[in-house]
Amino acid sequence: MATRGSGTGIVADQVWKKFHRGEVHDSLRDLIPAVARRMTGRAVKRDELGSDDFWSVRDVSFRVEAGEALGIIGPNGAGKSTTLRILTGIMRPDRGSVQIRGRLRALIEVAAGFHPDLTGRENIFLNGAILGMATGEVSRKLDRIVDFSGVEAFLDTPVKRYSSGMMARLGFSVAAHMDPQVLLVDEILSVGDMAFQKKCFSYMEGLSEQGVAVVFVSHNMSAIARLCPNTMVLHQGAVRFLGSTDEAQQAYYSLLDEKAADAQQAPGPSLESFEIRDAEGVPKRVFRSGERCTVRTSVRVDRRYQEFSLGLSLAMPSGDESFHTTSRRLNEPTIDAQAGDVIELTAELTLNLAGGSQTVWVQCHDYAGSPSEVRRVAAMEIHVQKSLDFGGIAYLDPSVQLRKADSGAGATD
Repeated sequence: MATRGSGTGIVADQVWKKFHRGEVHDSLRDLIPAVARRMTGRAVKRDELGSDDFWSVRDVSFRVEAGEALGIIGPNGAGKSTTLRILTGIMRPDRGSVQIRGRLRALIEVAAGFHPDLTGRENIFLNGAILGMATGEVSRKLDRIVDFSGVEAFLDTPVKRYSSGMMARLGFSVAAHMDPQVLLVDEILSVGDMAFQKKCFSYMEGLSEQGVAVVFVSHNMSAIARLCPNTMVLHQGAVRFLGSTDEAQQAYYSLLDEKAADAQQAPGPSLESFEIRDAEGVPKRVFRSGERCTVRTSVRVDRRYQEFSLGLSLAMPSGDESFHTTSRRLNEPTIDAQAGDVIELTAELTLNLAGGSQTVWVQCHDYAGSPSEVRRVAAMEIHVQKSLDFGGIAYLDPSVQLRKADSGAGATD
C-alpha cells in the first residue's frame, strides 16, 4: 500500500496489481456467492491469480527523487493508467509497496471535482478544500489561479456554461497552484489551446526546477523528451526499459516493431519490409510538420488477388484516422497477384500534421467485385514534432501579416 516517508519523492517497490475479467456484481444473486467465498476462505488470496484474473501491473519498481522528472510511455493497455492510479492511492497494489513522500497532486482528470451548477469562483474554493487547503490559503492564491487560467470574464458564471477547454484550464490552474511536492500528470498537455499548453509546460518545468518530483505519462514523445531526462517503458504491465529518454524512445519503437512483426503471423498478405526516409534519404521516425518523406513497403500475398492494391493510413493514438489513401485511388493500376508474389509500393508524403504520434498502417485491398479490405497492418509509429506556433490536427503552412490600419481623417470633397 502507499506510505509516506522522509524527504520528498516516490519509491515504487515490486508493485503488482491484478484485475478480474468480467467482475461485475449487478444483482444479489451474483453478489451472495462472491461474499460467501470470501467468508469461507475459498476466495483467491489478494496476491494470487484466480482462473479469470490477470496482472495489469507486474513487478514495477522505480524511484523519483525531488527535482527529478520521470516519463512513462507504452502502448495502449501497457498499464500506464493503472500505475498512476496506484501512485495516487485510488488503487492498492496486490503486492509490493509505494511510498509517496510529500504533498501529492495529481493532474489526471483536471475538472473531475467541479460541480456544474457552481461558478468558477465557487469551484476554485471547492477544489481547494478537496485538495486540503484552508479557505484563507485559497483566497491568497485566487488571483494567481484566475490569471493563469484565463477565465476572468467568466469567473462568476456556472461552469456548466464553460467549454471543455475552459474547464480544463481552470482545473489545471487550481491543482497546479496547490504547492505540490510530488506531481503526477497524465496527458494534461493535450487540453486547452496551444498557448495554454505552452504555459502549462513552462509551469511544470519550473516546478521541477524548484524540487518537485514529477511523473509524466504521455504519448507525445517531444513533450516527454523536453521535460523528462529519464523514461520508463511499460509493456503488458511490466517494465520493458528504464533509463535515458533517448534510449527509452528507441526501446519503445523496437517494441512497436515487434508487435507489428507478431501481427504477420495471422493468415493473409504479410508485410515484408517497411521504411520511411526524409528528403535526404535518411531513415527517420521523428519529423517536422510539413516535412516531405518517402515511404517504401512491400507485401507478400498468400493467394491470388485479381485487382490487388496497396494503401497507407495514419492514425492518432486515439484511433482517429488522420489520413488514408490507396494506389488505386491515386489512379495506379491494380495488380493480378499470385500466391507468393511480392508487391512493392513507393509513396511520397508531406506530413502536414500539427504534431504528435502517428501509427502508419499498410492496407491491402482486392477490388475484384465490390471494394473490400483484405488486410490492415500496423507498420511503424512515427512522431511529428509539436510546434507551439499552431494547434489542431493539420498543418496548413500558415503565412500571416499584421499591421495597424491607417487612421486617416477620412475622405474629403
